[in-house]
Amino acid sequence: MFIQTEDTPNPQSMKFLPGQTILGVGALGMDFPNAETAKASPLAAALFEVDGVAGVFLGADFVTVTKYESVDWRHVKPSVLGAIADFLTAALPILAEGATTTRKPATSLEDYEDEDREIVEQIIELIDTRVRPAVAADGGDIVFQHYEPRTGVVFLSLHGSCSGCPSSTQTLKAGIENMLKHYVPEVVRVEAVA
Repeated sequence: MFIQTEDTPNPQSMKFLPGQTILGVGALGMDFPNAETAKASPLAAALFEVDGVAGVFLGADFVTVTKYESVDWRHVKPSVLGAIADFLTAALPILAEGATTTRKPATSLEDYEDEDREIVEQIIELIDTRVRPAVAADGGDIVFQHYEPRTGVVFLSLHGSCSGCPSSTQTLKAGIENMLKHYVPEVVRVEAVA
């Protein structure tokens, strides 16, 4: 099995493209920031067995692995490639039984009324159609969490290579914040949440 790798803007994260479906088109990515959270995915659990792996993110057709800063990719990458290849060749299920790729935002559309609801719908649409595909190309994901109508602040959570990325602040402020402010004048600021 040939697995392509791509560097990401985050020097601690690398994107692995096995040339086959991981979670599938349209599925939300799944973030596993530590081994304890990997119970929902046997693939993620297998990757945490590799010495030096600090985080795993599963996307539609890719896996992003984040290593500890003290570890060199030369020592981690071959083992990660082997773990992914072995897992996929064995045709094991990516997700544990009952696991879902659904992520719930801090608030739902039902929490907003009238004009605020329309604003949130616009924000979510822009993030889903313009931001998430671009961020997925870099091995990460950004998901809407909450909008505060009173202050105009949008809260987003960062996953995969975006989490802990040195350029994530620049992406949020210069990219996403400017775009949202352009299309949705009620937006004043964008903030990242854990």
